Amino acid sequence: MAEALVHHGSPVEFFRDLVESALHRQHLSAREGTSFYLVNLLTGFVRCDRTASGDEEPLGVRFVKALQEAGARQRDELRRVGDRSLFISGFFADSLSRSLVDVDYYIQLGEHAYGSLARQADGTFGEVFDELAAKFPAFVDVLGEVSERTAMTSNGDLLRLYEKWLRTRSRRSGDLLAARGIVPNASIGDRFIQ
Repeated sequence: MAEALVHHGSPVEFFRDLVESALHRQHLSAREGTSFYLVNLLTGFVRCDRTASGDEEPLGVRFVKALQEAGARQRDELRRVGDRSLFISGFFADSLSRSLVDVDYYIQLGEHAYGSLARQADGTFGEVFDELAAKFPAFVDVLGEVSERTAMTSNGDLLRLYEKWLRTRSRRSGDLLAARGIVPNASIGDRFIQ
């Protein structure tokens, strides 16, 4: 049965269902707070104000500037870098293969941003950021599945999927290749990717 074109629930309900089903399908356990964080991240990008200042600045530059800040300003900027890295890696990984920086750059940037936050935060937020940093590539896969289920990317190009798997060694990308009859070969290195 085809999914409805119009969803009558709130964006939070919509993304909660998609995130939970993606976590389940990928056999990925996540803390409740982390799952909730992912849902809110997606909801925030749906409502994103594109006129916000600083969005045109490269994320690597924003990360370095964030590290030079202190206190709440530093935490806010690190969170923005981590969130944007996760969103871009999950939703736009295919288009990154045609840009100057690839998905692995955004993955490393996000891991470091969330890792820095985890060391500063305490309690629940510290645990959430620690889990986001530790499982960043897996959460990229979760957002990738959400992206595909919302028809915001195409998965028709097997070569790009294979190149993505070569760069990230993503279990989900490997599973998608295997489902299409292609067995990923771990002995092929990045030197074959151009």
